[in-house]
Amino acid sequence: MCAARLNPPQYSDWFAYFPQDYRWSAAMALVMGVASYGGSDVGEADRAGRRLAQSLGDDEAWFRTWLEEGEAVRRLAQDAEATGKRLTAASAYLRSVTYLQIGERFRTPKDEAALNCYRDALDSFGRYSSLVDWPLIEKVQVPFEGGSLPAYLAHASASSRPPPVVVYFDGLDITKEMCFLRGATELLRRGLSVLLVDGPGNGESIRFRDLPLRYDYERAGSAAIDYLEGRSDVDAGRVGVLAISLGGYYASRCAALEPRFKACVAWGAIWDYHETWRRRIESNFSGSISVPSQHLEWVLGVSSRDEAMHKLEDFKLSGVVEAMSCPFLVLHGEHDEQVPLEVARQLWESSGSKDKTLHVFSAKEGGGQHCQSDQLTAATTKFSDWLAEKLGA
Repeated sequence: MCAARLNPPQYSDWFAYFPQDYRWSAAMALVMGVASYGGSDVGEADRAGRRLAQSLGDDEAWFRTWLEEGEAVRRLAQDAEATGKRLTAASAYLRSVTYLQIGERFRTPKDEAALNCYRDALDSFGRYSSLVDWPLIEKVQVPFEGGSLPAYLAHASASSRPPPVVVYFDGLDITKEMCFLRGATELLRRGLSVLLVDGPGNGESIRFRDLPLRYDYERAGSAAIDYLEGRSDVDAGRVGVLAISLGGYYASRCAALEPRFKACVAWGAIWDYHETWRRRIESNFSGSISVPSQHLEWVLGVSSRDEAMHKLEDFKLSGVVEAMSCPFLVLHGEHDEQVPLEVARQLWESSGSKDKTLHVFSAKEGGGQHCQSDQLTAATTKFSDWLAEKLGA
Protein backbone atom coordinates (compact mmCIF):
# COMPACT_ATOMS: atom_id res chain seq x y z
CA MET A 1 0.00 0.00 0.00
CA CYS A 2 1.34 3.43 -0.90
CA ALA A 3 1.95 5.91 1.87
CA ALA A 4 -0.63 8.64 2.26
CA ARG A 5 0.23 12.28 1.66
CA LEU A 6 1.99 13.76 4.70
CA ASN A 7 0.89 17.09 6.18
CA PRO A 8 3.13 18.49 8.94
CA PRO A 9 1.46 20.15 11.95
CA GLN A 10 1.05 23.91 11.67
CA TYR A 11 2.31 24.55 15.21
CA SER A 12 5.36 23.29 17.05
CA ASP A 13 4.06 24.03 20.58
CA TRP A 14 2.76 20.50 21.27
CA PHE A 15 4.22 17.02 21.32
CA ALA A 16 3.81 15.85 17.73
CA TYR A 17 5.23 12.33 17.90
CA PHE A 18 5.50 12.18 14.10
CA PRO A 19 6.56 15.76 13.25
CA GLN A 20 6.22 15.13 9.52
CA ASP A 21 2.51 14.32 9.76
CA TYR A 22 -0.38 15.86 11.69
CA ARG A 23 -2.85 12.99 11.29
CA TRP A 24 -0.59 10.32 12.75
CA SER A 25 0.62 12.71 15.46
CA ALA A 26 -2.94 13.59 16.46
CA ALA A 27 -3.79 9.89 16.71
CA MET A 28 -0.71 9.20 18.81
CA ALA A 29 -1.76 12.07 21.09
CA LEU A 30 -5.10 10.31 21.53
CA VAL A 31 -3.21 7.23 22.71
CA MET A 32 -0.72 8.89 25.02
CA GLY A 33 -3.24 11.36 26.42
CA VAL A 34 -5.31 8.67 28.10
CA ALA A 35 -2.36 7.24 30.04
CA SER A 36 -3.50 9.32 33.03
CA TYR A 37 -6.82 7.42 32.97
CA GLY A 38 -5.26 3.98 32.51
CA GLY A 39 -6.03 3.83 28.80
CA SER A 40 -2.43 3.39 27.68
CA ASP A 41 1.10 2.89 28.86
CA VAL A 42 3.64 5.30 27.40
CA GLY A 43 6.18 2.51 27.01
CA GLU A 44 3.73 0.34 25.05
CA ALA A 45 2.69 3.29 22.91
CA ASP A 46 6.29 4.24 22.20
CA ARG A 47 7.12 0.65 21.29
CA ALA A 48 4.47 0.81 18.56
CA GLY A 49 5.48 4.33 17.58
CA ARG A 50 9.12 3.47 17.02
CA ARG A 51 8.12 0.64 14.71
CA LEU A 52 5.77 2.95 12.82
CA ALA A 53 8.45 5.60 12.30
CA GLN A 54 9.84 3.36 9.58
CA SER A 55 6.53 3.39 7.65
CA LEU A 56 5.30 6.96 8.01
CA GLY A 57 1.98 7.54 6.27
CA ASP A 58 1.38 3.86 5.49
CA ASP A 59 -2.04 3.18 7.02
CA GLU A 60 -1.72 -0.55 6.46
CA ALA A 61 1.37 -0.55 8.66
CA TRP A 62 -0.53 1.58 11.18
CA PHE A 63 -3.33 -0.99 11.38
CA ARG A 64 -1.01 -3.99 11.55
CA THR A 65 1.24 -2.47 14.23
CA TRP A 66 -1.53 -1.38 16.58
CA LEU A 67 -3.41 -4.64 16.07
CA GLU A 68 -0.31 -6.55 17.14
CA GLU A 69 0.20 -4.28 20.15
CA GLY A 70 -3.44 -4.51 21.17
CA GLU A 71 -3.56 -8.28 20.87
CA ALA A 72 -0.31 -8.64 22.81
CA VAL A 73 -1.76 -6.62 25.68
CA ARG A 74 -5.01 -8.62 25.46
CA ARG A 75 -2.99 -11.77 25.97
CA LEU A 76 -1.44 -10.22 29.09
CA ALA A 77 -4.96 -9.53 30.31
CA GLN A 78 -6.17 -13.04 29.53
CA ASP A 79 -3.22 -14.62 31.35
CA ALA A 80 -3.85 -12.41 34.40
CA GLU A 81 -7.57 -13.20 34.36
CA ALA A 82 -6.90 -16.93 34.13
CA THR A 83 -4.75 -16.80 37.26
CA GLY A 84 -7.23 -14.73 39.28
CA LYS A 85 -5.43 -11.39 39.03
CA ARG A 86 -8.60 -9.42 38.31
CA LEU A 87 -7.29 -5.87 38.61
CA THR A 88 -4.17 -6.57 36.57
CA ALA A 89 -6.38 -8.11 33.90
CA ALA A 90 -8.82 -5.20 33.96
CA SER A 91 -6.04 -2.67 33.46
CA ALA A 92 -4.56 -4.56 30.52
CA TYR A 93 -7.94 -5.05 28.89
CA LEU A 94 -8.57 -1.31 29.06
CA ARG A 95 -5.24 -0.47 27.44
CA SER A 96 -5.91 -2.97 24.68
CA VAL A 97 -9.15 -1.14 23.84
CA THR A 98 -7.17 1.99 23.04
CA TYR A 99 -4.61 0.22 20.87
CA LEU A 100 -7.16 -1.79 18.91
CA GLN A 101 -9.48 1.12 18.27
CA ILE A 102 -6.70 3.51 17.29
CA GLY A 103 -5.42 0.90 14.86
CA GLU A 104 -8.83 0.32 13.27
CA ARG A 105 -9.38 4.08 13.03
CA PHE A 106 -7.59 4.63 9.69
CA ARG A 107 -8.69 1.41 7.97
CA THR A 108 -11.27 2.24 5.30
CA PRO A 109 -13.26 0.61 3.96
CA LYS A 110 -14.03 -1.40 7.08
CA ASP A 111 -13.21 -4.92 5.92
CA GLU A 112 -13.54 -8.07 8.01
CA ALA A 113 -10.07 -7.59 9.48
CA ALA A 114 -11.06 -4.14 10.73
CA LEU A 115 -14.38 -5.34 12.12
CA ASN A 116 -12.75 -8.28 13.92
CA CYS A 117 -10.25 -5.87 15.45
CA TYR A 118 -13.13 -3.70 16.62
CA ARG A 119 -15.00 -6.70 18.04
CA ASP A 120 -11.93 -7.56 20.11
CA ALA A 121 -11.88 -4.00 21.43
CA LEU A 122 -15.52 -4.29 22.49
CA ASP A 123 -14.82 -7.62 24.14
CA SER A 124 -11.88 -6.08 25.99
CA PHE A 125 -14.00 -3.23 27.31
CA GLY A 126 -16.70 -5.67 28.40
CA ARG A 127 -14.13 -7.75 30.27
CA TYR A 128 -12.64 -4.61 31.84
CA SER A 129 -16.12 -3.61 33.03
CA SER A 130 -16.74 -7.01 34.61
CA LEU A 131 -13.38 -7.18 36.39
CA VAL A 132 -12.67 -3.64 37.58
CA ASP A 133 -13.47 -2.70 41.19
CA TRP A 134 -14.69 0.79 40.22
CA PRO A 135 -16.71 2.19 38.54
CA LEU A 136 -19.83 0.11 37.99
CA ILE A 137 -20.43 0.07 34.22
CA GLU A 138 -23.64 -1.34 32.81
CA LYS A 139 -24.02 -2.20 29.13
CA VAL A 140 -27.42 -0.89 27.98
CA GLN A 141 -29.49 -0.30 24.86
CA VAL A 142 -31.19 3.03 24.16
CA PRO A 143 -34.40 2.42 22.16
CA PHE A 144 -34.19 4.36 18.90
CA GLU A 145 -36.54 4.37 15.90
CA GLY A 146 -37.48 0.71 16.01
CA GLY A 147 -33.98 -0.40 17.00
CA SER A 148 -31.49 0.78 19.59
CA LEU A 149 -28.27 2.68 20.18
CA PRO A 150 -25.50 0.82 22.06
CA ALA A 151 -24.46 2.54 25.26
CA TYR A 152 -22.87 2.17 28.69
CA LEU A 153 -24.32 3.61 31.88
CA ALA A 154 -21.47 4.32 34.27
CA HIS A 155 -22.79 4.84 37.79
CA ALA A 156 -21.71 7.55 40.19
CA SER A 157 -20.86 6.47 43.70
CA ALA A 158 -23.85 5.78 45.95
CA SER A 159 -25.60 8.80 47.43
CA SER A 160 -28.78 9.51 49.35
CA ARG A 161 -30.69 10.42 46.20
CA PRO A 162 -30.46 9.59 42.50
CA PRO A 163 -27.58 11.52 40.92
CA PRO A 164 -27.72 13.81 37.91
CA VAL A 165 -26.54 12.24 34.67
CA VAL A 166 -24.58 13.35 31.63
CA VAL A 167 -25.37 12.01 28.15
CA TYR A 168 -21.98 11.73 26.46
CA PHE A 169 -21.91 11.46 22.65
CA ASP A 170 -18.84 10.88 20.51
CA GLY A 171 -17.66 12.81 17.40
CA LEU A 172 -16.80 11.99 13.79
CA ASP A 173 -14.24 9.33 14.63
CA ILE A 174 -14.50 8.79 18.39
CA THR A 175 -16.30 5.94 20.16
CA LYS A 176 -18.11 5.48 23.47
CA GLU A 177 -15.11 3.49 24.74
CA MET A 178 -12.76 6.33 23.85
CA CYS A 179 -15.16 8.80 25.49
CA PHE A 180 -15.05 6.75 28.69
CA LEU A 181 -11.31 7.42 28.82
CA ARG A 182 -11.88 11.11 28.20
CA GLY A 183 -13.37 12.41 31.39
CA ALA A 184 -16.03 9.88 32.41
CA THR A 185 -14.27 9.03 35.66
CA GLU A 186 -13.86 12.73 36.44
CA LEU A 187 -17.64 13.12 36.15
CA LEU A 188 -18.28 9.99 38.23
CA ARG A 189 -16.03 11.22 41.03
CA ARG A 190 -18.01 14.44 41.16
CA GLY A 191 -21.27 12.60 41.66
CA LEU A 192 -22.61 12.49 38.10
CA SER A 193 -23.57 9.27 36.35
CA VAL A 194 -22.66 9.07 32.66
CA LEU A 195 -24.56 7.55 29.73
CA LEU A 196 -21.99 6.97 26.98
CA VAL A 197 -23.76 6.52 23.64
CA ASP A 198 -22.61 5.46 20.18
CA GLY A 199 -25.01 7.70 18.27
CA PRO A 200 -25.77 7.40 14.55
CA GLY A 201 -22.54 7.35 12.55
CA ASN A 202 -20.33 6.32 15.46
CA GLY A 203 -18.81 3.22 16.98
CA GLU A 204 -21.01 0.14 16.98
CA SER A 205 -23.93 2.07 15.48
CA ILE A 206 -22.24 2.55 12.11
CA ARG A 207 -20.18 -0.64 12.10
CA PHE A 208 -22.76 -3.19 13.18
CA ARG A 209 -26.20 -1.54 13.09
CA ASP A 210 -26.14 0.31 9.78
CA LEU A 211 -27.01 3.63 11.43
CA PRO A 212 -25.25 6.36 9.41
CA LEU A 213 -24.46 9.86 10.55
CA ARG A 214 -27.41 12.28 10.36
CA TYR A 215 -27.93 15.98 10.91
CA ASP A 216 -30.96 15.72 13.27
CA TYR A 217 -28.97 14.48 16.23
CA GLU A 218 -31.55 15.82 18.66
CA ARG A 219 -33.49 12.62 17.95
CA ALA A 220 -30.70 10.60 19.54
CA GLY A 221 -30.57 13.10 22.39
CA SER A 222 -34.29 12.81 23.02
CA ALA A 223 -34.07 9.01 22.87
CA ALA A 224 -31.36 9.09 25.55
CA ILE A 225 -33.52 11.17 27.89
CA ASP A 226 -36.54 8.97 27.21
CA TYR A 227 -34.43 6.01 28.28
CA LEU A 228 -33.16 7.74 31.41
CA GLU A 229 -36.67 8.71 32.44
CA GLY A 230 -37.44 5.00 32.69
CA ARG A 231 -34.73 4.45 35.33
CA SER A 232 -35.01 5.09 39.05
CA ASP A 233 -31.25 5.21 39.72
CA VAL A 234 -30.61 8.57 38.01
CA ASP A 235 -32.34 11.94 38.25
CA ALA A 236 -33.82 12.44 34.79
CA GLY A 237 -34.72 15.99 35.75
CA ARG A 238 -31.02 16.88 35.89
CA VAL A 239 -29.55 15.73 32.59
CA GLY A 240 -26.67 17.39 30.76
CA VAL A 241 -25.25 16.68 27.31
CA LEU A 242 -21.57 16.56 26.41
CA ALA A 243 -19.92 15.66 23.12
CA ILE A 244 -16.45 15.92 21.62
CA SER A 245 -15.14 17.32 18.31
CA LEU A 246 -17.94 17.01 15.71
CA GLY A 247 -19.96 16.27 18.84
CA GLY A 248 -19.85 20.01 19.43
CA TYR A 249 -22.51 20.08 16.73
CA TYR A 250 -24.42 17.15 18.25
CA ALA A 251 -24.50 18.55 21.79
CA SER A 252 -25.40 22.08 20.71
CA ARG A 253 -28.24 20.88 18.51
CA CYS A 254 -29.55 18.54 21.22
CA ALA A 255 -29.56 21.25 23.88
CA ALA A 256 -31.22 23.79 21.57
CA LEU A 257 -34.02 21.49 20.41
CA GLU A 258 -34.57 19.24 23.45
CA PRO A 259 -35.53 21.40 26.46
CA ARG A 260 -35.12 18.52 28.91
CA PHE A 261 -31.34 19.01 28.75
CA LYS A 262 -30.35 21.28 31.62
CA ALA A 263 -26.72 21.94 30.63
CA CYS A 264 -24.60 21.56 27.50
CA VAL A 265 -20.88 21.24 26.78
CA ALA A 266 -19.56 21.58 23.24
CA TRP A 267 -16.08 20.13 23.57
CA GLY A 268 -14.78 21.55 20.33
CA ALA A 269 -16.94 23.89 18.32
CA ILE A 270 -18.71 23.32 15.02
CA TRP A 271 -20.80 25.92 13.21
CA ASP A 272 -21.17 24.95 9.54
CA TYR A 273 -19.77 21.47 8.92
CA HIS A 274 -20.42 21.68 5.20
CA GLU A 275 -18.16 24.71 5.03
CA THR A 276 -15.49 22.91 7.08
CA TRP A 277 -15.31 20.11 4.53
CA ARG A 278 -15.61 22.43 1.55
CA ARG A 279 -12.41 24.13 2.67
CA ARG A 280 -10.68 20.81 3.18
CA ILE A 281 -11.61 19.56 -0.26
CA GLU A 282 -10.69 22.81 -2.01
CA SER A 283 -7.25 22.67 -0.38
CA ASN A 284 -6.85 19.08 -1.60
CA PHE A 285 -6.56 18.10 2.08
CA SER A 286 -3.34 20.02 2.45
CA GLY A 287 -4.30 21.09 6.00
CA SER A 288 -4.79 19.18 9.22
CA ILE A 289 -7.37 16.40 9.23
CA SER A 290 -7.69 13.56 11.73
CA VAL A 291 -9.02 10.79 9.47
CA PRO A 292 -8.59 9.52 5.91
CA SER A 293 -10.70 11.65 3.58
CA GLN A 294 -12.95 8.71 2.61
CA HIS A 295 -14.05 8.33 6.25
CA LEU A 296 -16.74 10.96 5.62
CA GLU A 297 -18.51 8.96 2.91
CA TRP A 298 -18.46 5.86 5.09
CA VAL A 299 -20.07 7.40 8.18
CA LEU A 300 -22.71 9.15 6.07
CA GLY A 301 -23.57 5.93 4.28
CA VAL A 302 -22.96 7.27 0.76
CA SER A 303 -20.72 6.20 -2.10
CA SER A 304 -19.32 9.49 -3.40
CA ARG A 305 -17.91 12.75 -2.14
CA ASP A 306 -20.61 14.73 -3.95
CA GLU A 307 -23.29 12.76 -2.10
CA ALA A 308 -21.47 13.36 1.18
CA MET A 309 -21.29 17.09 0.61
CA HIS A 310 -24.99 17.17 -0.23
CA LYS A 311 -25.73 15.42 3.07
CA LEU A 312 -23.60 17.94 4.95
CA GLU A 313 -25.66 20.89 3.75
CA ASP A 314 -27.96 20.41 6.74
CA PHE A 315 -25.14 20.21 9.30
CA LYS A 316 -25.40 23.87 10.29
CA LEU A 317 -26.25 25.48 13.61
CA SER A 318 -27.38 28.88 12.33
CA GLY A 319 -31.05 29.24 13.16
CA VAL A 320 -30.81 26.40 15.68
CA VAL A 321 -28.67 27.40 18.68
CA GLU A 322 -30.49 30.68 19.04
CA ALA A 323 -33.22 28.60 20.72
CA MET A 324 -30.88 27.24 23.40
CA SER A 325 -31.87 28.25 26.93
CA CYS A 326 -29.80 25.99 29.23
CA PRO A 327 -26.31 26.85 30.54
CA PHE A 328 -23.75 26.41 27.76
CA LEU A 329 -19.99 25.82 27.85
CA VAL A 330 -17.84 25.90 24.71
CA LEU A 331 -14.28 24.56 24.98
CA HIS A 332 -11.80 25.22 22.18
CA GLY A 333 -8.07 25.27 21.63
CA GLU A 334 -6.23 28.45 20.66
CA HIS A 335 -4.28 26.57 18.00
CA ASP A 336 -6.92 24.02 16.96
CA GLU A 337 -5.59 22.87 13.58
CA GLN A 338 -8.85 21.26 12.46
CA VAL A 339 -11.45 23.90 13.33
CA PRO A 340 -10.44 27.60 13.56
CA LEU A 341 -11.04 29.52 16.77
CA GLU A 342 -13.46 31.92 15.06
CA VAL A 343 -15.88 29.01 14.71
CA ALA A 344 -16.05 28.73 18.50
CA ARG A 345 -16.67 32.45 18.83
CA GLN A 346 -19.49 32.25 16.27
CA LEU A 347 -21.14 29.36 18.11
CA TRP A 348 -20.86 31.03 21.50
CA GLU A 349 -22.11 34.40 20.30
CA SER A 350 -25.10 32.90 18.48
CA SER A 351 -26.32 30.72 21.33
CA GLY A 352 -29.51 31.98 22.95
CA SER A 353 -28.36 30.84 26.38
CA LYS A 354 -28.23 33.55 29.04
CA ASP A 355 -25.61 31.58 30.95
CA LYS A 356 -22.84 30.81 28.48
CA THR A 357 -19.08 30.55 28.67
CA LEU A 358 -16.40 30.26 26.01
CA HIS A 359 -13.14 28.93 27.37
CA VAL A 360 -10.18 29.08 25.02
CA PHE A 361 -7.19 26.97 26.07
CA SER A 362 -3.93 28.66 25.18
CA ALA A 363 -0.84 26.82 24.07
CA LYS A 364 0.97 28.32 27.05
CA GLU A 365 -1.41 26.88 29.65
CA GLY A 366 -1.80 23.60 27.73
CA GLY A 367 -4.67 22.33 25.66
CA GLY A 368 -4.21 24.58 22.66
CA GLN A 369 -4.75 21.76 20.17
CA HIS A 370 -7.98 20.18 18.90
CA CYS A 371 -10.13 19.06 21.85
CA GLN A 372 -7.09 19.43 24.10
CA SER A 373 -5.46 16.27 22.79
CA ASP A 374 -2.14 17.83 23.78
CA GLN A 375 -3.19 18.09 27.47
CA LEU A 376 -6.36 16.10 28.02
CA THR A 377 -6.90 16.78 31.72
CA ALA A 378 -7.10 20.52 31.06
CA ALA A 379 -10.47 19.91 29.41
CA THR A 380 -11.79 16.95 31.38
CA THR A 381 -11.42 18.67 34.75
CA LYS A 382 -12.85 21.91 33.35
CA PHE A 383 -16.06 20.44 31.97
CA SER A 384 -16.50 18.07 34.91
CA ASP A 385 -16.34 20.88 37.47
CA TRP A 386 -18.71 22.97 35.35
CA LEU A 387 -21.27 20.20 34.88
CA ALA A 388 -21.15 19.27 38.57
CA GLU A 389 -21.98 22.87 39.42
CA LYS A 390 -24.72 23.37 36.83
CA LEU A 391 -26.45 20.04 37.51
CA GLY A 392 -26.14 20.21 41.28
CA ALA A 393 -24.00 17.13 41.79
